[in-house]
Amino acid sequence: MTTTDIAKAGGSLAISPDQLGWTDEQAAVLRQTGIDNDVTNAELASFLHLCQRTQLDPFSRQIYLIGRWDNRQKRKVFTPQTGIDGYRVIAHRVIAETRHTFGYEDTLWCDSNGQWRDVWLSASAPAAAKVTVLRNGQRFSAVALYREYVQTDRNDNPTRMWANMGANQIAKCAEALALRKAFPHDLAGVYTAEEMAQADNPSADERHLRKVQPGQGDPWATDPEPQAPRAVNGRSQEAQDFATTAAGAADKAALQKVYREAHAAGLLGETVKTPGRELLELGAFLIQRGNELAEPAPAGPAPYSMSDAVAAEGAMDSTADEGVVDGEVLSPEDDYADAVAQLRAAAAEARLDMDNFEVDAAKALGTALADAPVPNIRALAATIRAAA
Repeated sequence: MTTTDIAKAGGSLAISPDQLGWTDEQAAVLRQTGIDNDVTNAELASFLHLCQRTQLDPFSRQIYLIGRWDNRQKRKVFTPQTGIDGYRVIAHRVIAETRHTFGYEDTLWCDSNGQWRDVWLSASAPAAAKVTVLRNGQRFSAVALYREYVQTDRNDNPTRMWANMGANQIAKCAEALALRKAFPHDLAGVYTAEEMAQADNPSADERHLRKVQPGQGDPWATDPEPQAPRAVNGRSQEAQDFATTAAGAADKAALQKVYREAHAAGLLGETVKTPGRELLELGAFLIQRGNELAEPAPAGPAPYSMSDAVAAEGAMDSTADEGVVDGEVLSPEDDYADAVAQLRAAAAEARLDMDNFEVDAAKALGTALADAPVPNIRALAATIRAAA
C-alpha cells in the first residue's frame, strides 16, 4: 500500500508501485503485444517506470511499447505510446488529486494564408492547429503543423485517416503538445499515436517530436558523450548519489531500500547518468538494476501473523510463504476481519500514513477495502512486510 497509485491490471498482472522488474507472466503478455527480442533492458526498465508514473495499464492496452527501425542507431527503437484518451485520463486524474481547475479554450485551425478559424470546413487539410489548455488559471498553448505530423504512404500522399480527417488528427497532436506543457512530469516520455504517425512514414529520415523538458532523456538521442545532469538546488546531485548507491547494491533488498528513499525524496523522475554512460530517469535506472540483481537469500520462515487466540485453538497453520494460510476454518466475516487486521499491522510496521489507511488500501487493491477479496488483502500485507 502506498500513496502512489497502481496501474489497474488485476490479479498476477497488477503492477506494484515499487516493482523493480517485469515478472515472467507480465513479460509473456508483453511479448504478445509485439515487443520482441530487439527490445533492450533499458527500454523495458524505462517502460515499467513510465507505467508506474503515469498509472496507465499496458495489459489493458492503455499504453504500448512500439518498435520502429531507426537508421541512425541501426536498430529497432522501442518508444512508449498511448492515445489522446490516455493523455486525458492522466490529466483528469492529476486534477482530481490536486483539486486544480482544468479546461480548454476553443480549438483553432490555421489556413495556408495564416488565418485562424474556430471551425474547419474546407475539404483540404489545415496548415496547423492550436489548442490551449487551462490549468489552475494558467494558459498552456501549443501549435502543431500539419506538415510535421501527417502520416504518408509510399507515394508521399496522406494516408486515408489523415486525408479524410486531417483537421481532427492535427488537433489531437496540438492537444497532446498543450497537455504535455500543462502536465510536464505526468506526461513526460510518452507520446500519442497521432504524434507518432509520421514516424512510420516510409521516407521519414527524422522525427519531429519535441522533448518534453530540458534534460529529459530523448529516446533518439545519439550524443556519444552524454553529460552528467546539472544540479538544480542540489536535487540532480542527490539523485545521482542514489544512482551511484544503486550501482553498487549487492541484492534486490538493498536496491529496494534505495528505491523507497528516492521515492520519498521525490527524485525518481530526475535524470541521472548510469555507469554505462546512458542518461535515464532515476526510477527507470533502479528498475533496470533490479533486473540485473539476484533475489536476496531467504531469511527463514515468515513470522506467524495470526492472533494468539486463533493460534491457541489450532484453527489454522501459518506457512512460510508470505503468510498464506492452510486449513482455513474461519467464517468469512472473521477471515476478512483478520486479513484487514494483518494489513493494518503491516502498514503500521512500515510506518505508512495510517490517517489515510482505507483510501491508500483502495488505491493499491483497485477497489474499496470492504469489497476486496481476502487473498488480495493478505497478499498486499505480505508485500508491505517484504518491502519494509
